[in-house]
Amino acid sequence: MNLGATGVWSLAFTHGDRGEAREAAAELEELGYGTIWLGGSPGGNPRGDLVTAAEVLAATNRVTVATGCVSIWDKTADQLAAAYHALPQRQRARLLVGLGVSHAAFVDRYKQPYHALRSYLDALDAAVPALPPTARIIGAHGPQMTRLAAARSIGVHPYLVDPEHTAWARTTLGEGPLLALEQTVLLDHDTGSARAKARTMLAPYLNLANYRAAWLRAGFTAQDLTSGGSNRLIDALFVWGNPDQIAVRLIKHRLAGAGHIAVQVVADDPAVFTRRAWRDLAPALTSAQVGS
Repeated sequence: MNLGATGVWSLAFTHGDRGEAREAAAELEELGYGTIWLGGSPGGNPRGDLVTAAEVLAATNRVTVATGCVSIWDKTADQLAAAYHALPQRQRARLLVGLGVSHAAFVDRYKQPYHALRSYLDALDAAVPALPPTARIIGAHGPQMTRLAAARSIGVHPYLVDPEHTAWARTTLGEGPLLALEQTVLLDHDTGSARAKARTMLAPYLNLANYRAAWLRAGFTAQDLTSGGSNRLIDALFVWGNPDQIAVRLIKHRLAGAGHIAVQVVADDPAVFTRRAWRDLAPALTSAQVGS
């Protein structure tokens, strides 16, 4: 499955207007983005992940569509495999199912996430017909989950990470598996304004144990995770400026080992399609410079 060098990650496809979702998807394909990531909030996708995917796939012809990510607690593996195979084969050929363990704050029965994910992957393999490893990717940050993803899917889809994490993840994965990360960006030239918007976006994640553990493991301190996030944390996780400046950061991820980068544009309302920003970014982000 070809994801291309860059894609767009957006909650608008799962939380915004369905008609505009189809129009925006068709435009993103024409702009040259390789993958449309159907963003998932920690609380889940209110429409159903593969229902949304089917609508976006029907509105496009070539682009890959990926879920980022389906919670393993939302439906059984048999249900997910059945929903996947209910789609026409021509759509399944462009669908990548991102899977994640979500967070204890949102799942009452959350426990032993590594073992739960491993068991879920076993069940996907045993389903009739199975949802194959070549059609799935894992939202992983830690070493155990990353190694599991390398063995049982096409790779990992980390979220809110910096180039140093990318380098670590590539070393942990080895050369073969795909490293398809999310990078959050702001088309803003003012550092103070950009940091303020970034802190608003980051706020819900700072209290989630999985993200906190990943950032602490990466060398940030508990102090970095207070008061909306230190400048050090914000500057590591977010990129701002004009499209060319943003493209430079993406090149850093590519040099660190990323195979695909999904760009999320920060918006006041995440359910709004940031179509003007996607248009402005496309020439710089889909160029051979970023993709090589």
